[in-house]
Amino acid sequence: MTHRSLAVVGARLEEIVSTLPVTATTASELFDRYEEIAIEVLDSEQGNYAPGALEEYLKTYLYLKQLELGLIPFPEPQE
Repeated sequence: MTHRSLAVVGARLEEIVSTLPVTATTASELFDRYEEIAIEVLDSEQGNYAPGALEEYLKTYLYLKQLELGLIPFPEPQE
């Protein structure tokens, strides 16, 4: 496992979400789609990575997606 292979997971996640039929009308609904697909990826591929690595990557990816979609505020620099 390499950091590059984890980045491929993120790219695939983006690709899958972008090919789904457009039904998300809010940022929250779009995030829900990302979360659903991330869970499916975790369930099907966690054995391909070191224990906990894929889960941690996907949690971080989803956190960043929430920031991008404006669902949570950016943390203060002191935090």
